[in-house]
Amino acid sequence: MEHGLAPSGRWRGEARGAVVIFRGIPYARAERFGAPEPVAAHDGVYEATRRYAIAPQLPGRLEGVMGRADALQQSEDCLALTVTTPVGAEPGSCPVLVWLHGGAYLAGSGQWNLYDADRLVRETGVVVVSVSYRLGVLGYLRAPGLCAGNLGLRDQIAALRWVREHIAEFGGDPERVTVAGQSAGAQSVVALLGIAEARRLFAQAIVQSAPFGVGFQSHRRAERVGAMFLAELDADPRTAPVSDLLAAQGRTVRRMAGPAALNAAPPFLPVADAGPLPDEHAWRQAVRDAATAVPVLLGCTAEESRAFYGGPHPVFGRLRRLPVTGARLDAAVQHLIGRKAFERGLFRFADELADAGARVYCFRVGRLHPANPYGACHCIDLPLLFADGDAWHTAAMLAPLTAAEIDALGRRTRGYWGEFVRTGRIDDTGWTPHRSGSRTVGQLP
Repeated sequence: MEHGLAPSGRWRGEARGAVVIFRGIPYARAERFGAPEPVAAHDGVYEATRRYAIAPQLPGRLEGVMGRADALQQSEDCLALTVTTPVGAEPGSCPVLVWLHGGAYLAGSGQWNLYDADRLVRETGVVVVSVSYRLGVLGYLRAPGLCAGNLGLRDQIAALRWVREHIAEFGGDPERVTVAGQSAGAQSVVALLGIAEARRLFAQAIVQSAPFGVGFQSHRRAERVGAMFLAELDADPRTAPVSDLLAAQGRTVRRMAGPAALNAAPPFLPVADAGPLPDEHAWRQAVRDAATAVPVLLGCTAEESRAFYGGPHPVFGRLRRLPVTGARLDAAVQHLIGRKAFERGLFRFADELADAGARVYCFRVGRLHPANPYGACHCIDLPLLFADGDAWHTAAMLAPLTAAEIDALGRRTRGYWGEFVRTGRIDDTGWTPHRSGSRTVGQLP
């Protein structure tokens, strides 16, 4: 391993060609069901060369589609981030992209090798910060007398605060921070756009496949899910082993999905009107009030629902096997689901932002290979940004593409993302800023 020091000299990472990676940097600590607290400053040089433990979780529901990340230890001590920066970056010189992973608020981690940003940083010259936050019941349980919810959202704000205070030491400019996320991470970005204490910590936003059709959780539904979980646990959640929490969480998720697993909405997610997230009216007003100052890049994939229903499925599998009309019916129903869960809300949000004076760019990601049954499914945008080497080799949604072909397909997307992070614009005459009512998008890859 070749070591590399941050420009400040206080952090030692791993040098890999034109980039240096600083892994496993704790940005906060938290007791179970407690708010995140800042970590004490370290003395000397911090060894940031190993991946940190990830949030306790069960295998993700899309693991069979997007592939499996390298196994890492799980722990409630999981509030850490990874910084990837260009070699030789001067303190405060580079724009910053802060990445919030997806996973239905149940799975994923900023420590995953699937989100390694070496190639993205090499090609764009930006600093990338990948964030881990608490998941499932440990991050989003709402139960009166125990937890108000939104702890994972509080973790994300704590990470942004750490970036504001420390990123200059790694070559990043704290005044040029873009917060970006996909799926649950994208919905988190949408939430952060209307939270005053968060808005001071970033200048731009990228929203990839946010489940606008799901929206934020109401108090009533969140408490119903919380009560269901507590009944499944049948023990004190403050002291129960993590394994018991996860088992009860898994049973709750299956009950909420229904007997045919048709309900793909996350049962644990941000709750409206529960600090720091305002009620929907106040949140929407805060988004509009800040719109002129926050350029936004947002979009979705062309066939989002194929990730959830395109593989083996008790209902859609039978539908596809119907003679003559099965395939067409399957495609039509999945298209409707995708529009309702993702695309309609996306354009509604883009229209609201544009009406309020924001500079907005919309995109849609199409198929990467015509023979792949998952098509342009949810998560197909991720390897366009992060694929490097064979990290994504187990992703069924990418077959039969080679690593070199995936790299070539993603080069244009990485260029656009880098340009937006640097300038807040897309300098392409064929991809103009969104106008309210328009449904014209930039087509990727």
